[in-house]
Formats: sequence, structure tokens, C-alpha cells
Amino acid sequence: MFQWFADHRRKKLTDVPFPAAWEDIVRRNVAHYCMLSDAERTQLRALIQVFIAEKDWEGAGGLDLTDEIRVTIAAQACLLLLGLPHNYYRNVESIIVYPSTVIPPQRKLGFFENASAPIELSHPILGQAFQQGPVIIIWDAALQGGRHPESGHNVIYHEFAHKLDMLDGAADGTPPLRDRAEYRDWVQTCEREYLRLKHDAEHGKKSFLNSYGATNEAEFFAVVTEQFFDQPRLMIKHAPDLYRVLKEYYRQDPVLRLGQNNCVVESNGKNGDAGKKEKKAQTGRP
Repeated sequence: MFQWFADHRRKKLTDVPFPAAWEDIVRRNVAHYCMLSDAERTQLRALIQVFIAEKDWEGAGGLDLTDEIRVTIAAQACLLLLGLPHNYYRNVESIIVYPSTVIPPQRKLGFFENASAPIELSHPILGQAFQQGPVIIIWDAALQGGRHPESGHNVIYHEFAHKLDMLDGAADGTPPLRDRAEYRDWVQTCEREYLRLKHDAEHGKKSFLNSYGATNEAEFFAVVTEQFFDQPRLMIKHAPDLYRVLKEYYRQDPVLRLGQNNCVVESNGKNGDAGKKEKKAQTGRP
């Protein structure tokens, strides 16, 4: 019964024509949109409409939330869902957006906790995803990543990959998969590439992947998701099996999209809420 009401509400949302202003925002701020087929873009627009309506949005640090911010973030988050069976990130209730890099407050000890080790100091972040909590996004990093996929860093893909990973109740680098064979292939391939990245990071050897992925298996999945969508040719060159398992999971093939441009972007010389200057994002993680 509850699902019927949800489906009915979502159909009413998607029956409304996608606003022309939103279309302009996506074309201007999300480079991948122009690489999609007509059918994929139609699907993405519907996902955006539902995603924006169903999530609680909060501006923080003095940020005034606008349609540009919501649409730009929603489009990138929903791109990950195009090939997946999904429920619009059911484990995401709220999205908190800061204007620029922020240092979160230091975690306090619980009433029954003892400080057996020094509490980790807070550090600047570009995004965070919590198991039972919101997704925190830094707006200037989200805009930079959306417009410039060649950087290989996308805070939206990174944090929402974490939320996909958490759907089975654990942030362990393995999202819900289809069957045992896919789990077996995933674990063998990702463990091998994770250990290779960790070895490279420990020995100061440069890898095609960001060394932050060597932190743990959860961060590895988030980092390779960024790489898969933004620099797929590099992944195929250096880790073809890793590309294959990600392609099978996401049911998308970003390499086939490269070189496609189905958009004509008309610029009036303004970047909306971002202003005339784009601040270069550091990475899609702390």
C-alpha cells in the first residue's frame, strides 16, 4: 500500500514537464549530461524531479539554497542510478550543502566512552556520507566536479557511492550485488586492486587511482566510482578487470559515451550562484 502511494506521487512529479531553467542548469553544470543518449537524458530528468522533491535540503554556512544547487547535485547523484534497480537512495533523507570547504565540529565523547586513544582532530572536508544521517556536500567542489570530469575528482559520485555501499547495512566497499557469482568476482577483483593501490601508496608509487582510495575498502569503492565515470579510459588501460566489474554493477559503459555531445550549451557569461570565478576543488574527499 505504501509503495503504491509512493509510486503514485512520483508519477505525478514526473508527469510535470521538466522546467526549461533546470534543463539549462544541467547542460551547463553537468558535463556527462551531454554524453547521454536521448533515452538516458529523459530517464535522468525524471530521476532529478523525484530526488529533489523527496529529499530534505538544507543550506549551511550562510548558503542560500537555489534551484541551481539542488539540480546540479541531484543530476550527478542520479547519474549513478541510471542502470541500477533503486529506490531513489532510500537511505538518504537529507542533504546539507555548504558553500565552500568546511571543518566539521570535533566529535565529543559519549557519556559512557573513555578516551583510550586521542580523539581524531577534525579536518577540512569536501563531503561526508553518514550511515544513519545526512550527506554533506560542498557546493563549489560539486560544481567544479560536474563541469570538469577530466579532473577525475567528483565529490557527488564519491559520497553517493558511499550511500550505495551502505544499502546493505555496512560501509565495506561492496554494495548489494545480484548473485553469488557477481559477489565472488567483485571481491576477487576489488581486493586485488585495493591491495595494489595500498602497496603503491605505502611505497610512494604513483597510481592511476587517487591514493585516498587506499584508506580502506569503502573509500576504495568511492574513489574508483569517480574514476569509472570521469576517466574510464585510464581505468581500462591500467585495470581492465576493475572497469569490467564496475560496468557490470552500474550497468553503464562510460567509455562508449566519450566523444558524444548531444547538448548545445548557450552561455550568457554568468555562472549563476557560483559567480564568475570557479574555485578549483581539491578532491572529492577530505
